[in-house]
Amino acid sequence: MKVINLSEKNSVLNQFLREIRDVDIQKDPLRFRRNIERIGEVMAIEMSKELNYEPTEVQTPLAKATVNTISDQLVVATILRAGLPLHQGFLNIFDRAENAFLSAYRRVGRNVHGEEQLEIVAEYMAAPAIDGKTLIIADPMLATGMSMEVGYLALLRHGKPKHTHLCCTIGTPQAIDCLRKSLNDSEDVTLWCAAIDPVLNEKKYIVPGLGDAGDLCYGTKIHLSDRK
Repeated sequence: MKVINLSEKNSVLNQFLREIRDVDIQKDPLRFRRNIERIGEVMAIEMSKELNYEPTEVQTPLAKATVNTISDQLVVATILRAGLPLHQGFLNIFDRAENAFLSAYRRVGRNVHGEEQLEIVAEYMAAPAIDGKTLIIADPMLATGMSMEVGYLALLRHGKPKHTHLCCTIGTPQAIDCLRKSLNDSEDVTLWCAAIDPVLNEKKYIVPGLGDAGDLCYGTKIHLSDRK
């Protein structure tokens, strides 16, 4: 699995990263969502340099011109709900791509020894056939790597993609190691990170990170277990 950390090179992407991390700017949900979306746009443009192209002839008002255009069939997938702005950023650039959506959430379960362990549960999915296509999966926070892994394996039920691009705003070394092991370090998978942070805390949140991306985008959610 090839890993690309876009923050290693200076670009306008770093401005958007700074703003989504800033606790004061985070108070504006519209700006937060738009910055996540813009990160997706920049990432899509960088990714476009890795895709396959073929010459296409187009008629202008004066003559015919030949332009190299993307020949890959693209499917942009996202893990609800936090992934929606990042997904939209990719769709703004790859506007002819097909789309896939799936839900995944954290649940505390118990292993065979009765010990608590974090589980990722996938429920809803709507996706086209992905056999032979280029699959892009957008999930903003790659903390443990478990939700990305579950989403990827669920989408494989719709076919085997030619190449898969896993995309996040912020990842961790732990998540990268998890994906390398679960995907057997596959050569047909590329992981794109806008940044990679060093630490996970006891609640499995990325540090310094930015907090809960879903809550910052769409407001705090209520868990059924919180209701009396």
